[in-house]
Amino acid sequence: MCTPPKTPVVVEAPKDAVERRVTPPLKPRLRVTRGEETRMPTAHGDFDAVCYTETNSGLEHLVLTKGDVSQAQAPLARVHSECATGDIFGSRRCDCGEQLQKSLQLIHESNAGVLIYLRGQEGRGIGLNAKLTAYALQDQGRDTIEANEDQGLPVDARRYDAVAHILSDLRVDAVRLLTNNPAKCEALEALGVRVQERVPVLTEPTPENYRYLRTKQDRMGHRLELE
Repeated sequence: MCTPPKTPVVVEAPKDAVERRVTPPLKPRLRVTRGEETRMPTAHGDFDAVCYTETNSGLEHLVLTKGDVSQAQAPLARVHSECATGDIFGSRRCDCGEQLQKSLQLIHESNAGVLIYLRGQEGRGIGLNAKLTAYALQDQGRDTIEANEDQGLPVDARRYDAVAHILSDLRVDAVRLLTNNPAKCEALEALGVRVQERVPVLTEPTPENYRYLRTKQDRMGHRLELE
């Protein structure tokens, strides 16, 4: 029988968050509540799963942990932006699904680690409909940056405030971040999260996503080692 849910934990913004050019400071009114923890068996092994909910927007973020991250020195961490097309349907227009699976594998193989699955960040924060419109524009020759700009949308609209709240609740103040994007490291640092190391999550490009990945490397600074 399941035990009754505990009183939700309200997580406030860390007081030492610093402001930098990369990302705005934490939203002062953003709060997240922590739900009940449970076991989640996956193809890569067992994780502990918990949902954090933003009280102002209702967005629910899924967090998977392996081991005691509060006792680990800079555990492996993956901040993964929601991507329905890649994560669920295996779209080859991006490498999101492959990065997600590889991150889960690497975290499970480590002594301790955490994956934060951020909801509400489809298409780098522009939403599913605009993302599919961007795909149609790319089919006409635009790259991933131009396709956003043609719609009057930012190249990257993501925020990571919730990540700082969640890591604070997990008592994690430093991480080894699984990402190919140095700007994500800077964004988290600006929110008070110490990124001790950037750990690459490289995937094999496909004919369908090579141009997209090349644009991210050449125009957005991602470290992808593409020729």
